[in-house]
Amino acid sequence: MSRRYVFSSESVGEGHPDKVCDTISDAVLDACIKQDRRSRVACETYAKSNIVVVGGEITIPNLADDKPLGAVLPINKIVRETVREIGYVNDDDVFHADKIDIQNIITKQSPDIAQGVDARAADGKETAEQGAGDQGLMFGYACDETPELMPAPIMFAHRLGRELTRIRKSGKVGWLRPDAKSQVSVIYENGRPIGISCVVVSTQHSRDVKHSEIRSFVIEEVIKKVLPKEMLSESTQFLVNPTGNFVVGGPQGDTGLTGRKIIVDSYGGMGRHGGGAFSGKDPSKVDRSAAYMGRWVAKNVVAAGLASKCEVQFAYAIGHPKPLSVHVDTFCTGSVDEEAIEQAVLQTFSFKPADIIDQLDLLRPIYSKTTNYGHFGKVDDPEITWEKTDKAAALKKAAK
Repeated sequence: MSRRYVFSSESVGEGHPDKVCDTISDAVLDACIKQDRRSRVACETYAKSNIVVVGGEITIPNLADDKPLGAVLPINKIVRETVREIGYVNDDDVFHADKIDIQNIITKQSPDIAQGVDARAADGKETAEQGAGDQGLMFGYACDETPELMPAPIMFAHRLGRELTRIRKSGKVGWLRPDAKSQVSVIYENGRPIGISCVVVSTQHSRDVKHSEIRSFVIEEVIKKVLPKEMLSESTQFLVNPTGNFVVGGPQGDTGLTGRKIIVDSYGGMGRHGGGAFSGKDPSKVDRSAAYMGRWVAKNVVAAGLASKCEVQFAYAIGHPKPLSVHVDTFCTGSVDEEAIEQAVLQTFSFKPADIIDQLDLLRPIYSKTTNYGHFGKVDDPEITWEKTDKAAALKKAAK
């Protein structure tokens, strides 16, 4: 029986207060890894009005015990440069790169956590292998709705936000400001996207521009230029700045916090999420590295033609070197038996935390590239290793 439904996903721009905090946290992480690739980092950021609070636990192994962290990790400089790059440099904004008050409450990583993660023996630890940095469950997802093998709603929403940012940073439209959100509602029929029913775009702006100009610009220069023409129709609804005004934005208008946009970061709600945030965490934290691994696995399953949709779930225990479970679900879209796919996955990949880091080459300062417009679907950057489909042939062979 034919079934039609609508599924919506949202994205946010890099000037959204939560994304400001994610971006700062990942900038701190990259700075630590540049100092020492073995750095352990769990960096959280909070922003409100003209205040930024950076906290968390950071250990840089090559830093002498008597040397303060600030000697090699200039938090104030990192924060200001990050905020400036985002675009908070307008004099009429309370949140300004040169005027924010920065508070630093970073401490070292707990030795109890460190001994569980480190590849060394410890009293009460079952093995001397590197263990997971925390317990939890992580998901990876892929589908064949877009060339990126991502769900259409979230990819369309990301395209809108990315284009708004490109135009703003080009300087061609002077009234655009950093804070922005987008949302796309996609019509599905028999499980396939066939059209777009509604597009929502809210963009911060200066006081001297009329709503009619904003609406016309966003529809003609953003929406109609980045979304597939065949997906838009006369019945597609466009909602641009639907409150009528969006002058007060960013951390002046709303509180920002690291890790509060996990659905934007992943699959827009189409694939499940285990609940752990990504930004500010080094790859010993499986919240991040195993989620990247899950994406790599699921994408290769779909790229191999073994299924048109694939979701992979892992579960870990802190300090333990092996996943407690690995589960593959193809939602009845598999071209071969699902159990054969799962066995092929287990044969082709290793899910130990240390092996994930090695397979995806995660001990590099690449994380600022991941922060905005989704951690998945960035197929044009070779440093985003979890987007490669280099295991598709091996999976296909193993699943026979």
